[in-house]
Amino acid sequence: MAGILQVPDAELKEEKMLSVEESGASSRGIASAFRPLIPWAMKSGFALMDQGLISGSNFLISILLARWLMPDQYGAYALAFSIFVLVSLLYQSLLLEPMAVFGGSAYRSSLRAYLKKLLWIHAALASFIFITLGAAALVARIVGQSSGLPGALAGITLAAPCVLFFWLARRSFYLELSPASACLGALVYFSLALVGLYLAERLGILSPFLAFLLIAVSALATGIFQMMRLNAALPPDRNDLQVREIWHRHWTYGRWALASCVAGWIPAYIYYPLLSSFSGMVQSGQLKALMNLVLPLQQTQAALTLLFLPYAARIHGQEGSAGASVVNRRITMFVVVGALAYWATIIPLRTTVFQFLYSGKYMEVAYLVPVVAIGSIFWSAVSGSAIVLRAMESPQSVFIAFFASSALSLIIGIPATRQFGLAGAVWGMNIADAGALLMVVVLLRRKISETVAIPAANYQETI
Repeated sequence: MAGILQVPDAELKEEKMLSVEESGASSRGIASAFRPLIPWAMKSGFALMDQGLISGSNFLISILLARWLMPDQYGAYALAFSIFVLVSLLYQSLLLEPMAVFGGSAYRSSLRAYLKKLLWIHAALASFIFITLGAAALVARIVGQSSGLPGALAGITLAAPCVLFFWLARRSFYLELSPASACLGALVYFSLALVGLYLAERLGILSPFLAFLLIAVSALATGIFQMMRLNAALPPDRNDLQVREIWHRHWTYGRWALASCVAGWIPAYIYYPLLSSFSGMVQSGQLKALMNLVLPLQQTQAALTLLFLPYAARIHGQEGSAGASVVNRRITMFVVVGALAYWATIIPLRTTVFQFLYSGKYMEVAYLVPVVAIGSIFWSAVSGSAIVLRAMESPQSVFIAFFASSALSLIIGIPATRQFGLAGAVWGMNIADAGALLMVVVLLRRKISETVAIPAANYQETI
């Protein structure tokens, strides 16, 4: 009887051993399936950290300067910065964005030669920007502008080529899928810029010119550091590329992006020079203090665009107009709900937020935060449809929408700013954002209707 009973026990042990072995094999199979994703997860984490450091440094610099500078000086800084944003669009559209495309495709096998030629293009664009900004600083000095504007323009003249060089070096690492190196550069820039500004404030010598000069030194030092690391990392190649051919590719790709960016700049930044002309430099600083609250939301949406754009392009390629329509609804709902949640937190605490950020300054304009929130929510909705239009390879539609909103902003916003000052400028921005939303919705529907819809039976939601 004992021998008979021992047989099942042996079989049971063997089954258990087999089960453990199968479980181990299954676990190893799962681990091996996820193992290739680990490097991509790490790269994604470094990319988000890199973006966070750059966005965080820009946000902190804006807040600290608002606390440390006089309101008219901060207004001069805001005006000079808005001009820098405009000229930097030329650089981003014609150099950085095409580099991200062609560096991963047409010139993938000759990155060292490609980047060497891009340095020549950088030199040409940076020289043009330097001369343009320098002329603006000279004119401001000749006409006798006060409140630090000539100094701020002189500072941004020196800072612009250095900051753009840093951008080029930082973005080059993404061509080699090395966001960790880009993140290291962002950390170096973040540390140098903030430490320099803090020391200048403690010494009592901070001004708009010195602020931009410290940013220039930090960006140039970091850019050189990054380029040295990049030079050591890139493999040698013998390809002899032509600058003319590269520029032709970049121009063909970037001209519509440039037009859209310039059209988008007008309703967002035109009110800084308008307020400075109509109401004085102080109100320009007040507008910047208000718009600083929008920065975290804008930076988040910019980071999400990097994720949503290739996803929307893939869904449109697979599912056609039906997929594009669903993706548009989902993305728009996601960003709008995020914007509503953000402002639902900020608006009730706006007095406390202003007190914390600006140490009691600009409290007189805190009442306009709900008005700023309206335009921000409109713009969040615009970004969803704009992403889908770009994914459908229709940047012309985005340009048309932004051009129409810019025209509306100028027609209504200029007299409103002259009559009502800061409040008129904020409402002018809101009207432009509402017009842009109406245009992108109409143009997206028209674009979808022009595309032959796939049969509903073949469509599956994949989001």
